[in-house]
Amino acid sequence: MLMKKRVCITGATGTMGMATLREFLDRTDRFDIVILARPGKKNERKLAPFLARKGFEVVWGDLTNLDDVKRAVKGADFVLHIGGMVSPAADYFPEKTLKVNVLAAENVARAVLEGDNADNCGVVYIGSVAQSGDRRPPLHWGRTGDPLAASEGDAYALSKIRAELAIVDSGLKKWACLRQTGILYPGLLFKGSDPITFHVPLRGVLEWATDEDSGRLMANICEESTPAEFWNGFYNIGSGKSYRLTNYEFEKLLLKALGCPPPHKSFRAEWFATQNFHGQWWQDSDRLEELVPFRSGESCDDYFRRLARMVPWYFKLAPLAPAPLVRMGMKWVAGRNALGPLHWRKHNNQHRIHIHFGSLQEWDAIPSWADQLPELEQYPANEPRDRRNPPSEPVLDHGFDESKPRNELNITDMQAKAAHEGGKCLSTEMTPGNLADKLRWQCSCGHEFNASPLAVLFGGHWCPTCLTARILTK
Repeated sequence: MLMKKRVCITGATGTMGMATLREFLDRTDRFDIVILARPGKKNERKLAPFLARKGFEVVWGDLTNLDDVKRAVKGADFVLHIGGMVSPAADYFPEKTLKVNVLAAENVARAVLEGDNADNCGVVYIGSVAQSGDRRPPLHWGRTGDPLAASEGDAYALSKIRAELAIVDSGLKKWACLRQTGILYPGLLFKGSDPITFHVPLRGVLEWATDEDSGRLMANICEESTPAEFWNGFYNIGSGKSYRLTNYEFEKLLLKALGCPPPHKSFRAEWFATQNFHGQWWQDSDRLEELVPFRSGESCDDYFRRLARMVPWYFKLAPLAPAPLVRMGMKWVAGRNALGPLHWRKHNNQHRIHIHFGSLQEWDAIPSWADQLPELEQYPANEPRDRRNPPSEPVLDHGFDESKPRNELNITDMQAKAAHEGGKCLSTEMTPGNLADKLRWQCSCGHEFNASPLAVLFGGHWCPTCLTARILTK
């Protein structure tokens, strides 16, 4: 009989973390679960139903406290680092987000490395689609290894990039970085009252993942069936082909589930930003499904139909509200605080107007719904929902010979990659195939930095100084 594995989960009171916890609680014959959770009435209420479960333990503490993290990861065979600050809190507290998310990852890596199972403990870090920034058509298909180019002002994305690098280049022997996309879950129905709703361009795209699929993925990674080749790699999480939506399509599906009028009756088109968000369709998300099968097979349309059946009774009254009343409420949302586009316009916030719309003139030139709808209904024109298959060829060149086996990559490949980025590999030698040890690099601006070939070639990481300067412009 196999011994039970010990799994430590951070962020278990959040959306993805709770789905992960619920999945593991059905597998307590094979796993003992310990979670690190911040003390407080809200978390205590969330976790109360599970406290009496056999094989479940809570360590009350904080991810930014190394001693707390060490207590949680002690003896763990796996650490699933899902926790941290996320949107919308991350949008309101950018400096805190940078501090918390990066320090948390550093503490997780250090706690495992200083523990008694450092060589065998598998650490899974959950990153974000936000790391690769604004990828609207024609560059809307992406894969791991694409340049990390987070949107201007997105401190959350910067925190996830730095935190990911802290895991990859920490010296951990067994890790995996999974970049999470937008999560579909019942609570999404209640998120429409925040003005960041309007940061999302209607012509943007996203490949969504359900919370159930995400939780199942985390649990399945810890099963004996996970192949060794999964480890020390980067992956994109997505629920598959039918979950590849344009943002306009998503708004239509969500409003329908809520019983609200369609987008052109609930909003004005010019309330939505036209650029500087994030999102893409994954060119490589099927690879994760091949290695660690986790998708339920439920279509996106079926998921939204199920979501519509889960709404509280008072949502059933939504169809009784006239469309002008709904639009009035959403107009209030779009300007209710300093993160709302209508607030930027009212207070002439030129910086926000510039990064999200280009200029006030471009904002004023946004076509009306009547002029946009025919295009939005068929957008992208050559990729209707039933034909959203990943292109066979990479959209972006990564600058080195990707057909070469990893164990043969050498200093010449590093030099080619650096030249592709407009820089240099300052290191003059490396052991072929040793992709974990850091090398010395120089970007086109002359900044020097250390990073592993794994991070640079396969994670898309590059100059941290240039990245920070571009993102934190104000």
